[in-house]
Amino acid sequence: MLNAIYIIAFELAKLFGVVMNDELSKYHLIICSLLWLVSSTFFGLYTIYGSRKLERIYRGTWRSVAMHFVLFTCYLLFFNEGDFSRRFLLLFYCLLGAAFLANRFVGTAIQYVAINRFSAAKKVALLGGNSTAIRLASYLERHQSINFYGSLGGDELIYDTKEGELAPVVAERLAEAAEYGVKEVYVAIQPNGMPKVTSLVAEAERLCLRLKFIPDFGAQLNSPYVIGYMGGEFPIITLRNEPLEQMSNRFKKRAFDVAFSTLVILLVMSWLYPIIALLIKLQSPGPVLFKQLRSGRNDEPYWCYKFRSMTVNEESDEKQATKGDVRITKIGAFLRRTSLDEMPQFFNVLMGNMSVVGPRPHMLKHTEEYKQIIGQFMVRHFLKPGITGWAQVNGFRGETKEKKDMENRVKFDIFYLENWSAMFDLRIVFMTIINMLRGEANAY
Repeated sequence: MLNAIYIIAFELAKLFGVVMNDELSKYHLIICSLLWLVSSTFFGLYTIYGSRKLERIYRGTWRSVAMHFVLFTCYLLFFNEGDFSRRFLLLFYCLLGAAFLANRFVGTAIQYVAINRFSAAKKVALLGGNSTAIRLASYLERHQSINFYGSLGGDELIYDTKEGELAPVVAERLAEAAEYGVKEVYVAIQPNGMPKVTSLVAEAERLCLRLKFIPDFGAQLNSPYVIGYMGGEFPIITLRNEPLEQMSNRFKKRAFDVAFSTLVILLVMSWLYPIIALLIKLQSPGPVLFKQLRSGRNDEPYWCYKFRSMTVNEESDEKQATKGDVRITKIGAFLRRTSLDEMPQFFNVLMGNMSVVGPRPHMLKHTEEYKQIIGQFMVRHFLKPGITGWAQVNGFRGETKEKKDMENRVKFDIFYLENWSAMFDLRIVFMTIINMLRGEANAY
């Protein structure tokens, strides 16, 4: 579709009197196609996860088109010396947007008709009465692409009787479900009960029903958990969802870090650094940059860089900055209030020991103190520390006077760890810029 729209836009542009370079445009078409692969892959448009829900399909589509527009326009601007038609580009993306709207609308309509008119939704049933079964029933009832037959019974009907047989009532209900057209039965079962379902499996197979066993860890695990597989063979239970454990997500985040920090260093730090350096030098003797060992990813120490905002003192590695701190210089107060003192950390990002967005790093002394008194404090060290973070844009930054201040910071950091996405990072960056412009009460 992308290639067809490109060719149609090309021919229409010529009809409208636009001078087009045929030979050059052939190469543009190749780059256009390759950039679509990059954009759609970046947002997971054609993955199983991305295509499972309509909202994900639509969201992934417009994000991919927007990213393609940026990348293709940059390519035409920077690598072809302006030898392209802006009217053609506008026409191409107008037609492409219309084509995607039509494509997605038709796809949605076909799915709706298939599910509602021709009963194409998969018919499934449920067996079990534990907490996992209750949650699963709620999920199946609201899932439009599934025809939920209902529950066939509670936990007591899953397992073999004392005589090693299946309860007659279960056999009857399985037969009724099969006659209705049910093809799959989800069974929420405790892992230690698997040896006691021999008769259930045999009866389901006799009726040509597929059994799908879902482990119920409700009694053993209170935390949310995620089940994955190692090598496609060994089940692994992890106690929290961590999107950045996936290599593709780490690649996205690192690519963003490198691109963003490079732009900041070239476009901002190149002229801002000498100005701030001069002001710091004029105000108090000492180095321009302040470096301090801080706790990084996996609790590995690294040198964190900042513009020096205090007079040189021996307490910098022990004592936190407080409101009205006499060690803070006048230019230092301004740098802290506007968060400009953090700008050299973009060099940390480029070197790879920090990220643009992540939990804020602490002094080694504070890490040792807080990990003794704050539950889950070290969980935030599963990620690279960031220049800004979800906790900071929600007001939890600066001095931590009370235990609850750090507990709230940890809570927000763990939420970020468990819910990371590229768009979440962008949201935090924009919120940080807004906070810098209006000033923050805790920035001292």
